[in-house]
Amino acid sequence: MKFGISLFNRGPLARPAHLTAQARRAEALGFDTIAISDHIVIPKVKTGNYPYHPEGEFPLEMSYDYFEPLATLMYILGATSSIKLGTSVLVVPYRNPILVAKMTASVDALSGGRIFLGVGTGWWREEFEALGIGDHFEDRGARTDEYIRIFRNLWSEENPQFNGKFYQYGNIEFSPKPAQKPGIPIWIGGHTKRALRRTAELGDVWHPIGLRPPAGLDPGELARKRDELFAMTEKAGRDPASIQIAFRAPLVFSDKERNPLVGSADQIVEDIKTYEAHGVDHLTCDFMVTSFDQAMDNLERVGKEILPQVT
Repeated sequence: MKFGISLFNRGPLARPAHLTAQARRAEALGFDTIAISDHIVIPKVKTGNYPYHPEGEFPLEMSYDYFEPLATLMYILGATSSIKLGTSVLVVPYRNPILVAKMTASVDALSGGRIFLGVGTGWWREEFEALGIGDHFEDRGARTDEYIRIFRNLWSEENPQFNGKFYQYGNIEFSPKPAQKPGIPIWIGGHTKRALRRTAELGDVWHPIGLRPPAGLDPGELARKRDELFAMTEKAGRDPASIQIAFRAPLVFSDKERNPLVGSADQIVEDIKTYEAHGVDHLTCDFMVTSFDQAMDNLERVGKEILPQVT
């Protein structure tokens, strides 16, 4: 089992000193990855379709910083030496795919192969509209699929050519290529049938977020979706063994509440072993805290009380 943390690149804890301290300590404790989330602007409107809240409401704290993930990734790479970093997840339709392919290939080459690219389609129509691409919202799934194909084409082909619905190119030089061959690992976010199908056809890793209602994914539910994913992968002509599962969920130390990944260190260890038995290869922890000291305390506890028992 590999382990990662979700970095606080948003909100009151998102400060340069906090970001580097958390990343460096995670690296020293033996964590494998750091994940960085994505929004470009926060529309000042209420919404009812946020996929990780039981009422679909996004927490509208209007005056907080939200550091852009690719820029943050580059900053943290410079502050660390070996831990891998990636997006969880980059909203793919927000950005020009050729530019994203160039930026990520450059960063991977410069860092010696230390990044992964978690991708998603996005869910917030008003953010699409604020970015001037409101007409992309309805076809965001098709765009995401095509943009992933563009990434792979540009990362791996010496003479890349592409003739898609949204982008066409040829007779171009695209270099440097990523250090990782044939390209940067792509983690597909989401737990819907569309996300499973995207993983089966285009992904290296299935990267669902769970244990945040209405996205449940207790071990039994995750195992059922794993079986569905592997059936889709075989249908797509790929080997299911080529797909890994990187689960992201809140991890909470508590002596009062008991849910998956919530409880004492020993209870959480047993939960992790259960998830591993159901096919999870990688766990990214969200720390549900309100202060930097709490975040660092959680990081220490996971690194010292949990990692030695499950890695």
